[in-house]
Amino acid sequence: MSATTPSPVADSAAHKPVFLHDPEDREDKLELLEYWRSIIKRKKQILGFAVVLALLAMVVVLVMTPIYRSTATLLIEANKSKVLSIEDVYSGISQNREHFQTQVEILKSREVAIKAILKLKLWEHEEFDPRAKGDSWLASLGVGGDEPKEWTEKLLAEAIYPGYAARLTIEPVRLSQLAKVSFDSQDPVLAARVANMAAEMYIEKDLEARFNLTRQASTWLQEQLTDLRAKLNQSERALQEFREQEGIVDLKSVTQSGAGQQIEEVMRRLVEARMKRAEAEGAYQQIKLAPKNSDLSTLPAVLRNPIVADAKRAEGIAERKISEISQRYGKEHPKYLQAESELESARDNLRRQVESVVASVIREFEAARATEATLEGVLNSAKGSVRQLNRKEGELSIYEREVEANRQMYDMFIKRTKETNVAGDLQTAIARVVDPAVVSDRPVKPKKLQIVLIAFVLGGFLGVLAALLRDRLDNTLKSTEDVEVKLKQPILTTLPLLSKEDVERTKTARIFLDQPKSIYSEAIRTARTAVLLSGIDLPRRTLLVTSSVPGEGKTTFSINLAIAHAHTKKTLLIDADMRRPSISKGLEIPPGAKGLSNFVAGTATLQECLVSVEGSSLMLMPSGTVPPNPLELLLSQRFKDTLEHLGKHFEVIIIDSPPVELVSDALVISALTNGTIYVTRAESTPYQMARKGIQRIRRADGQILGVVLNQFDVAKAEKYYGDYSGYGKYGYGEGYQGAYGASYGEEPGKG
Repeated sequence: MSATTPSPVADSAAHKPVFLHDPEDREDKLELLEYWRSIIKRKKQILGFAVVLALLAMVVVLVMTPIYRSTATLLIEANKSKVLSIEDVYSGISQNREHFQTQVEILKSREVAIKAILKLKLWEHEEFDPRAKGDSWLASLGVGGDEPKEWTEKLLAEAIYPGYAARLTIEPVRLSQLAKVSFDSQDPVLAARVANMAAEMYIEKDLEARFNLTRQASTWLQEQLTDLRAKLNQSERALQEFREQEGIVDLKSVTQSGAGQQIEEVMRRLVEARMKRAEAEGAYQQIKLAPKNSDLSTLPAVLRNPIVADAKRAEGIAERKISEISQRYGKEHPKYLQAESELESARDNLRRQVESVVASVIREFEAARATEATLEGVLNSAKGSVRQLNRKEGELSIYEREVEANRQMYDMFIKRTKETNVAGDLQTAIARVVDPAVVSDRPVKPKKLQIVLIAFVLGGFLGVLAALLRDRLDNTLKSTEDVEVKLKQPILTTLPLLSKEDVERTKTARIFLDQPKSIYSEAIRTARTAVLLSGIDLPRRTLLVTSSVPGEGKTTFSINLAIAHAHTKKTLLIDADMRRPSISKGLEIPPGAKGLSNFVAGTATLQECLVSVEGSSLMLMPSGTVPPNPLELLLSQRFKDTLEHLGKHFEVIIIDSPPVELVSDALVISALTNGTIYVTRAESTPYQMARKGIQRIRRADGQILGVVLNQFDVAKAEKYYGDYSGYGKYGYGEGYQGAYGASYGEEPGKG
């Protein structure tokens, strides 16, 4: 067959191998489910590790020295009422939460701790004595340096302090003014004494600090009083001198009763004068703006005058009268002349009245303007007087305020001095013990049960992590789904894990003949069906069976697949592994039999190189005499001609070749076949290695027909991976359980 002959897998879409799990339709498994299966798979190891860790923890806690804890409850009265209000003297003691937290920190301070150590003389207790020979307690606390030649109480207290601070616990009680003072010690009596002493030393330090602060405040107040008294006397003398110099008796009352009333009256009159001036100015402007020689009697300012109005009315009556007489008697009649005289007299009177009113309007405007100017002058003069008085009042107020401020400061210091002197004898503590520490009858640590439980849980947690990590680092193929997803190849069949009794080469090579109803035989039939369907229109097939490394079961699979094909087709099995031939051993062929190498070299005929397999119609061509250069033999044209010649005599030719990762024989042969079956071992072969081998075959112009997953533990897969072969559900489980399901993990015959 030509090296360029295309595979049926690529030629016909109708004859593609069938995927057991189509990657396009496959649903991704839940990540949590995968984690759970990893944990269940190794639950015994995880539980065992947790138990061992718990036992170790139990041994440790049993040899540990018990530690007792005693607690004293302290009330820190941030809002405590004082006998005298002298908060300012004590730098404004806060009555909020910050003050409480500050007092808690003081309670933890080094000074309070040293006082308690000195009071209790803790160096007399072996647990704290830094002078104890061979005791590494001091060194463990970080107190370095050479041991003093002579221990003093101060040096002892300083050396003990780190251990004391590590055992002392100050815990504020939430939403209250209580603080719990706890101390841990091997001696329960000592623990209670130290807790109570720490609280007492804090109270004593607070009282001492308050007393010193009061004494300092009293001294300072006395010094300030002298200066304040001198300032007060000086300011009072300056005020008196200013009064005498200005002749001031009661400047404020004078300002309010005299100048103030005058300004108010002038302002009122000035407003009235401005209103009159505005009215007069309006009439004046009407007259001034009237056209020359015009009738001024028609102006509103003139016409409003009653005299002008009467004159205007008299003129109208005279005009009507003369009009009536002229119509009745004529202009020469004496009555007409009399009426004309009366009209002229009325007009003269109107003119005189208008002139008089105009002159009166002008005079009123000028008088109003003069009055306004006069009042403005008076107002300005009054304001000047008031401003002068205000300046004097301001200067006087400055002197008075200075005197008042000095007097208030002096009085306050006098009061504070008296309060401070009294407070020195009436000091009350800011805190008090509400619940003294008592001797504890139960140790607080080690909490044996809790430590053991934590160790057990921690062991289980670490075991779970190790199990998950192991599965994450496991890069082998564990299921059919892994084959399809990681190798991107169809799965032809899954060969079950064989029992320990059946792993011998002579037994595994004839399973299909000896146990035709077993699961292994059914898996071989599945592979046979897949091969037949992959090239249903091909009259003859040449198949190559290979793997990544030795021991994956390819030889056992090749023999059984060939036997299965021999039931329906004329089949030839060729052992092309001329370096380490295995088929002859499995089928118990006598050594030295002629085979492939002899036939290709032309030193033997075809009949001499063929061996029939007992119990089957299968024909076998052993590897023959081991040649010095097997690869050159396979690359020769004679080998290609041999395959073409054999293809004319057999319908199915199955070639068992060496592993891909060891030699290149399989790569050479794959290019001369219709397809290559790649065998991989479940939970053993890294998928990267298998994928690399498949890629090498493809680069050599070989066609991958599919992958066979060998030594697959069906029961384990169903339990942990949710995967199974399916044979046990259709009547073949009995044979599997009886012949091959006795144990897990054993290797089958090497191929």
